[in-house]
Amino acid sequence: MAQLDRKKIEKILSGIRYPGFTRDIVSFGVINNIEIDDRNVDIVLKFTTKNEETRSQIKSEIRNLLSERLENVNVNIEETTAQTQTSAREKGTGDPWAGRAPIEGIKNIIAVASGKGGVGKSTVSTNLAIALSRKGLKIGLMDSDIYGPSVHIMMGVEERPMVNESQKIIPIEKFGIKMMSMGFLIDSDAPLIWRGPLVMKAVEQFLRDVVWGELDALVIDLPPGTGDAQLTLVQKTPLSGAIIVTTPQEVALVDARRGLKMFQKVETRVLGLVENMSYFICPNCGARTAIFGSEGGNRAAGELNIPLLGQIPIEPQVTEAGDSGVPVVASHPDSESARAFLEIAGKIADDSMFQ
Repeated sequence: MAQLDRKKIEKILSGIRYPGFTRDIVSFGVINNIEIDDRNVDIVLKFTTKNEETRSQIKSEIRNLLSERLENVNVNIEETTAQTQTSAREKGTGDPWAGRAPIEGIKNIIAVASGKGGVGKSTVSTNLAIALSRKGLKIGLMDSDIYGPSVHIMMGVEERPMVNESQKIIPIEKFGIKMMSMGFLIDSDAPLIWRGPLVMKAVEQFLRDVVWGELDALVIDLPPGTGDAQLTLVQKTPLSGAIIVTTPQEVALVDARRGLKMFQKVETRVLGLVENMSYFICPNCGARTAIFGSEGGNRAAGELNIPLLGQIPIEPQVTEAGDSGVPVVASHPDSESARAFLEIAGKIADDSMFQ
């Protein structure tokens, strides 16, 4: 039998999924240290979760998997707090993905991103969340655009969230979706003037200090662009996959490529491309007109080697629904736009992450 080294053991352990997620325990940063001595191995694990069932399951799976190849397998846990993780990252000596600790109760996290603003990313996020819920999934929606939140407008939410006895935020629920947005917490005409660290602290709180409960997926509406704020957020979040929203213009390929490279940089799978504003449907005669050009999304998906999940038309109902606070999937479920969103949701729901 070939001698096992650290890399080979890590490869073997990458076959173990973190309970409730599609990502493996190695990419989650659970493996803190591996020491090999002939046919003996000592493995040290680190967790941020206190869930004993999760810890015991992972320890047991490691022992079962390695005992077939090694005589003695010792698995121990090093207690790691959020404070020590932060300190390690600041010193540059810690696991670069240490901040990607899983969020208890949330099986999958899907980011909706765009290379630039104005492509209808929030429209896609809100309608996709409702469409996934209509597929029988438990869905949450988080608006991570701290400076320009819009989910509260599109979902028609005016109330403020409550806080429980543990000082955790209770998300607003509407259309069967649990939601959190900075728009729930500030006045609509109040500008938010925060520096980067405060913004990231707010995003971290939205992820980990909200009582999300049991969710099949949390949809995160990312801020537009691919700057430091977006990159930091996806580095800190255990994403199951990402969706890139674009429009049909030729420039869409450039912006989509930026978004794809950002997710590749942080080793996150891109589920596919959604082309918004694909064509205009005349409300009188039903004729289709490609106002912004045609086939841009198809070309971008082909060149980037990712699926084109769907094409969303321009319909008056979409704008009216967003302004009225009832997204088109809920307000006009028989419209062509709603059918497109439901088709996209069907493709995502059929993905292996939900199996």
